[in-house]
Amino acid sequence: MARYAVGDLQGHLDPLLQLLAQVKFDPAQDELWLVGDLVNRGQQNADILRFLRQLSQCHVTLGNHDLHLLAVAHGVRPPRSKDTFTDILDAPDRVELLHWLQTRPLLHRCERTQKVMTHAGIPPCWSVDQAAALAHEMEAVLADPTLAARFFATMYGNQPDQWHQDLTEEDRWRTITNYFTRMRFITADSRLDFDHKETSDHPPAGWTPWYSARQPDGWQIIFGHWAALMGNTQRDDMVALDTGYGWGNWLTLRDIDTGEQWRCDAPAS
Repeated sequence: MARYAVGDLQGHLDPLLQLLAQVKFDPAQDELWLVGDLVNRGQQNADILRFLRQLSQCHVTLGNHDLHLLAVAHGVRPPRSKDTFTDILDAPDRVELLHWLQTRPLLHRCERTQKVMTHAGIPPCWSVDQAAALAHEMEAVLADPTLAARFFATMYGNQPDQWHQDLTEEDRWRTITNYFTRMRFITADSRLDFDHKETSDHPPAGWTPWYSARQPDGWQIIFGHWAALMGNTQRDDMVALDTGYGWGNWLTLRDIDTGEQWRCDAPAS
């Protein structure tokens, strides 16, 4: 059995299929981990969800684009002109696809091999166990129709921008979600920055990449979201897989256990 993790698909199924064919992926035995942002920018959003739903060993964590789709589907946010997921909203199997997506977690981990995956990472202020508990808390919110409706209606926003254990309900849900799906730069006390998306080489004054501030703890964190990194964290325990296929770069597939990687380049524009 092999285990593979792949970066942000963002509506592009074809490059994933090419990579899986290249490594001779066996859906009867092999695992596929996906860091989130399955949808938006490309035109194969519904096909991605249909393909992943039928895999028996598929682990997905929700990204900010996936949550945006769900908010639009719940009618609490209008679609943006640049959104490309109308193929899901108009699909005859819309209900099944959206239900499957909404029941994905914000964190997936393998205790045996000490690998953990989220969309944007895990802040230094949380242990992996604490992050897993908070992700599980959000799973319960998303599984409850009343709570989920409240969550999506109040999900957008940059405040609070720092974790406190005493946060409650909407503020708590929004903050947890922002760490898991929007985090890039942080302060020494894990305050979030939402304005900068550039590379980590020249961080804004007073800010640092979240993974640079996190102390090694025996876990390898697999994440996406930050395309400007182009897979470079300079740390073996921090694996960045978003290499910007949707921006004209490439999609990265990684063997979780050996570290070997493959890429599929975006077509020349």
